[in-house]
Amino acid sequence: MQNGFLRFIKEWVIPIGVTLVIVLLVRTYLFTLVRVSGPSMMPNLQDKEFVILSKISKYKRGDVIVFDARQEDPRFKSNDKDYVKRIIGVPGDTVSYKNSNLYVNGKVVNQNYIGIDERTQGTEMSFGSEWSLKTLSATDLWQKKDQHHTKVPAGEYFVMGDHRSVSNDGRYFGFVDAKHVTGKVIVPFWNSDKNAKKSVNEQDKHFFAN
Repeated sequence: MQNGFLRFIKEWVIPIGVTLVIVLLVRTYLFTLVRVSGPSMMPNLQDKEFVILSKISKYKRGDVIVFDARQEDPRFKSNDKDYVKRIIGVPGDTVSYKNSNLYVNGKVVNQNYIGIDERTQGTEMSFGSEWSLKTLSATDLWQKKDQHHTKVPAGEYFVMGDHRSVSNDGRYFGFVDAKHVTGKVIVPFWNSDKNAKKSVNEQDKHFFAN
C-alpha cells in the first residue's frame, strides 16, 4: 500500500506539480496569452482576438505594447484595466503630425500598416492638421507630470492606436511610464493574417519611410 502511494506521488503528483510551476513561471515572467479589447488597433488587431504577450522583449518604435491604463489615463473608465497601443516615440524623440504624415525627429514615419482614413480622420478632427508634442502637452488634457514637454522624457513612451479616430491614446493623456508596460504584443503563428503579423511583429524594422 505504501509503495503504491509513493509510486503515485512519484509518477503523478510530482510531474504535475513541476508542470504547474513551470507554466506559472512562464506566464508570470516570459509569455502569456491576452485578449484584445476594443477597436483601437484595427485593422491590425481585432476586438476579442487572442495574442501573445512577451514580457522579456525590449521595446522599440513601432512595437505594440500593453500597459496599465489605470496608471496613465486620468479619465480611465474602461472595464479592462489594460490598453494596447503602438510605440511612436521613445525617450528623447520629438513627435509631430502634418498633412497626414507623422514625423519622429523630423523623419517621416512609415504608416503603410494603416489606411489614409485611419491616419487622418481622428487625428485631424481632434487636433487639426498639425500638432506636436509641444502643442499637445500644453493642453489640460495631459497629466500634469507630462505637460510642457517637447520631447519624450526618459523612461517614458509616446503611444498611439492604429485606428486613430477611435483610439484614446497618448495624444489625450500624455506619456506612458515604462514601469507600467506589461509586455510586447506578438501576433501568433496560428493567425493567418500575414499583413497583421508584419504590421505588429515586424514594424520596428520598417518604422521610417524610405
